[in-house]
Amino acid sequence: MSERWLILADDLTGAADSAIAFAKRGADTFVTWEGANVADAQMHSVVAYNAASREMSAIDSMRMHRAALDHWLASDINLYKKIDSTLRGHPAAEIGAVRAFMRSRGSSGFGILAPAYPALGRTTHDGRVYVNGQPLEETEVWSRDHSYPSADLVRILASEGIDATGVSIDTIRGGIDTMVSALNSIARTGAIAVCDALTHDDLLKLATAIGVLDVVPFFAGSGGFAQALAETREISRHDDPPVQLLSSGQGALIVVGSVASASRAAARQLIGDQAIRHMPLAHELVLGDVSRPECRAFSRAVTQALTIGDDVLVEIQFDGRPEAALVPQLVEGLAKLVGPCALQASGIAATGGETASALLRGMQVDGLRLLEEIEPGICLGVTVGEHSIPVITKAGAFGDQHSLLKMTERLRTMRQTGLRV
Repeated sequence: MSERWLILADDLTGAADSAIAFAKRGADTFVTWEGANVADAQMHSVVAYNAASREMSAIDSMRMHRAALDHWLASDINLYKKIDSTLRGHPAAEIGAVRAFMRSRGSSGFGILAPAYPALGRTTHDGRVYVNGQPLEETEVWSRDHSYPSADLVRILASEGIDATGVSIDTIRGGIDTMVSALNSIARTGAIAVCDALTHDDLLKLATAIGVLDVVPFFAGSGGFAQALAETREISRHDDPPVQLLSSGQGALIVVGSVASASRAAARQLIGDQAIRHMPLAHELVLGDVSRPECRAFSRAVTQALTIGDDVLVEIQFDGRPEAALVPQLVEGLAKLVGPCALQASGIAATGGETASALLRGMQVDGLRLLEEIEPGICLGVTVGEHSIPVITKAGAFGDQHSLLKMTERLRTMRQTGLRV
């Protein structure tokens, strides 16, 4: 039987990098958010909803998840709770909100959590998260932004009063009968199964076993587990009209708002491309009133460059590392300053979920129809609503020093040839 899916994410890039796995399998896949005109979104095979809850308090993030589930989740829809692969935000609180909601609908609340994303170096072993073989607690992203004392997933869930049981890599690789027996045993307790995975094949084994369990769980994880589920399930498809964009003489807009070193290294590489116009933006400029003369002058310069066909890189400049409390204000200011310029671009690339989300909201579009994956976790879609513009999104820590160049080159190709998918 064909399936429909709801992906519930805490940021925009996470919604996209999980949903793209289904789009690659031919499913009509739509990414949307609060405040968008989503009257027709329920007609899609896969809806990925950005709850934008990463920067909220844990209580507010739970409230946002309950409201989204109440609106979007029907009895015939599978639920995938997307969490950050490095545990940023409030994954335990949000999984708890999902579990409580499922129980209120008569479910046991059994869920399967597999946060590994091996294609991007994120793995899980003995119930703990690793990045490129390094314990998550020793990485840059943990030192910059973490919500828990450690990356021990069972303990993290326990901090929200959630019972959880680990499923070891030996069990995952012990054959389908062994795995099904272990998962069914956990399901009878109504706990969350926390599953190890070191490779994509491990996730495929897990996804295959899920199809023969005694009960239907909800799922939680990053883009890696979503990809494995998409590859092993029969996805409902809709015969929607093809996406068609004409060629354009306008330039592409690339916006770097993330402070992650991967994005900053990619920006340096892109600046070395002689065909890009680099327009650095001091962060102080977006913290105040963006109607100031110097702000208006910056916006005019970006718009003029795009109009004559120049590709433009807008990069927020910081002295040191910005305080976390300033991030929402920074991205909102950036969106107000650069959002109007985006409507003059032939395409947009954005790094950082908050940055991409703020830009798209500022453009007053209703969502993204996902089309293809540039590389793991980097997704191309087309805006849905009053304006139709190709958009590429990337989480700040994803990719390498060449990623922004690849994203820009893809937008340049579309500008020259148009797009029909």
